Amino acid sequence: MTDHTLARADEVLTELVELIETARTLPMSSSCVVPRERTLDLLDALREVLPSELTEARRVVAQRERMLSESDRLAEHQLREAQEQAAATVAAAQEQAAATVAAAQAHARTVTEAAEQQARATVAAATAQAHELVEAGRREQEQLVSADSVHQAAVAQAALLRSRAEEEARSTLAATRERADTLTSQAHSYAHATLSELVEHLQRLAATAENGRNALGQQP
Repeated sequence: MTDHTLARADEVLTELVELIETARTLPMSSSCVVPRERTLDLLDALREVLPSELTEARRVVAQRERMLSESDRLAEHQLREAQEQAAATVAAAQEQAAATVAAAQAHARTVTEAAEQQARATVAAATAQAHELVEAGRREQEQLVSADSVHQAAVAQAALLRSRAEEEARSTLAATRERADTLTSQAHSYAHATLSELVEHLQRLAATAENGRNALGQQP
């Protein structure tokens, strides 16, 4: 509203107030008598001043509502994008965790199989060596009638070698399985920690988006 329009409106309102205040009061009543023509002239003058200002006010209100609607749509779009990005990040993290666990399990299986093969080879070698010792003792016993003690010593040494080989194989296999379990546990811990950090990040992202949306809704 321009200064001239404001001054004119204030002037018309002042005349209306003075006209009513100075009007003649009816006896036994709070009503008064005002000159019709003068009052109508003042009201017409006031009507001529206000329409353009009312139109401008309506335009400003409509523009504000349009801006608020656009802000809401923008906030919804940003929130939707954040949710889609969060879903994609979660899927990628889950896929990476699954791949890490699968790789650890495959490595553990490889190590276990290699240890079992080594244990079988050790037992086989010890068995072959014991058999050779027994055969050598038998041959020597055949050559020497008094070689019974040699044969018994060979048998005892063969049994000892076989026992040591089996014990070494069991120890190697146990250590390998323990290492495989450790690798699997570490992979699961890594996957769990990664997903926990991702959940915290997504929660902070969702809170930021919600605060931005609330801030847009509170703007005048």
